[in-house]
Amino acid sequence: MSIASERSLRSQVEKWLGPTSSTPVRVTRFSRARSNQKPCVRIELLLPTGPLGFFFFWHRDGAWRVFPPEMQRLAMHAY
Repeated sequence: MSIASERSLRSQVEKWLGPTSSTPVRVTRFSRARSNQKPCVRIELLLPTGPLGFFFFWHRDGAWRVFPPEMQRLAMHAY
């Protein structure tokens, strides 16, 4: 598996939920995280006990992860 495919949303969903999950998975929300305006997706599984949701956040390196990216902080540079 290539590095690019390991960072895809599909590969992250399979990583967290299992590649052979027989439970239907669907995207229930696509929006932008308020803190940094990066894409954010909510994936939901419909389990017999009720829905289970995961949020995936897009990071600058092109990867999707279950934790939000760090906010850019103001920095001062001296030359």
